[in-house]
Parts: sequence; structure tokens; C-alpha cells
Amino acid sequence: MRRVFGAKKDKEPPPSLNDASDRINKRGESVDEKIKRLDGELARYKEQIKKTRPGPAQEAVKARAMRVLKQKRMYEGQRDMLYNQTFNLDQVAFASEGIKDAQQTMSALKSANKELKGMMKTVKIQDIDNLQDEMMDMMDISNEIQESLGRSYSVPDDIDEDELLGELDALEADMGQETEGEGVPSYLQPDNEPDLNEELNLPSAPSGHAVPAGRVNNQAVDEFGFPAVPHASLRN
Repeated sequence: MRRVFGAKKDKEPPPSLNDASDRINKRGESVDEKIKRLDGELARYKEQIKKTRPGPAQEAVKARAMRVLKQKRMYEGQRDMLYNQTFNLDQVAFASEGIKDAQQTMSALKSANKELKGMMKTVKIQDIDNLQDEMMDMMDISNEIQESLGRSYSVPDDIDEDELLGELDALEADMGQETEGEGVPSYLQPDNEPDLNEELNLPSAPSGHAVPAGRVNNQAVDEFGFPAVPHASLRN
């Protein structure tokens, strides 16, 4: 049967928008080349018209120029029509791409929605609240443990804070009095106690020169320079 009637040919797929747009663009480029060629002929006829004198020769050149100008106008009309078709195809292609993007977006949203529903089944708000409460309880217990471990054993609990504040104020007042003398604390100020040598009325240390026996500082001394010991008078 195939030999008699022949096999049925498969239908060719319809051209896509991009194929149709490319074909129209090629036709438009061909029309543009023809228009450029006609522009060149018109420029040449224009020069001939300027050079020839009015008469039959000039009229013949004008007639050829008019024919070329008509062809140019026809090609320009075809080019505008092709540009309009290309514009329409671009609009349809843009709308088609927008619909495809919307379909992909809807598919992605459906998949994400299904995944979120599965995840939400494993996560419950009540479990989260319970976990937060347990964490807060453990933090409170931890703070109590830290406070208990940081308690000082040597400090009694019945200390009066007002009494401590009074002692602190008195200490600050004493420190202020000590720093009045040129800003030097009392423990750094020079000692004003009387000299022990003056109280005992001791002679100064020898300077290397022999001191003759006699009086030093209006006081009787012995041969070694020490104060002479008074001799008690014996009475018969």
C-alpha cells in the first residue's frame, strides 16, 4: 500500500517566534541594501541634472530619477511594514517569555509551599515555647549557682551598710586633711620630732682634728671629748 499511495509525510513543526523574527530581519536588511543602492543612483542623477542644460536630455534624466525615486518609496514602505511585523513578533515573544517565567515561578512556589508544609509538621510552637521556658529555668539556676559560689565566707550577714558608709566618709575626710600640706601625705612629710642629740646634749662627731681638753659648747669635756663626769666633793 505504501508503494501505491506512498507513506504519509510528517508535518513540519511550525516556526518559532525567533525563527520568524530572524527571517523578517534578513528581509529588512535586503530591503535596506536596495534603498542604499537607489540613493546612490539618485545622487548621480542629481549631478547629471545640474550639469545638463534645460531640454530633452535633462528631462530624460529627470524621468529616470523619478522612476528610481518611486522604487525607493516602494522599498521604504516594505521596510516599514517589515519593521512593524518585527515589532509585533517581539511583543508576542516578550509576552510568551513572561508567561513562561510566571509558570516557572508558580511551579517554584508550589514546590516551596509543599516543602514548608512538611517542615511545619515537624516543628510545633508548643515545643518551642517549652524549650524556651526550660532554657530560662536553667539560666536562673545557673545564676543562683554562681551567686552561691561567689559568696564570701569571712563577711558576716549582719553588717550595717550605713555604718560602713559613715566610716568611709570619715576615712575620706582624714585623707583630705593629710593632703592639705602642699599635697604631700603625712607619711611622706619630714619628721618634726626634736633631735635626740640635742635632747641628750651630745657633742658632735669628731671631724678628724684633735679636740683639746677643755670645754665644748660651754661644757667641760674630758681628754677624749666626752662630757666630763662631775666629781662629788668629799667633805671631812
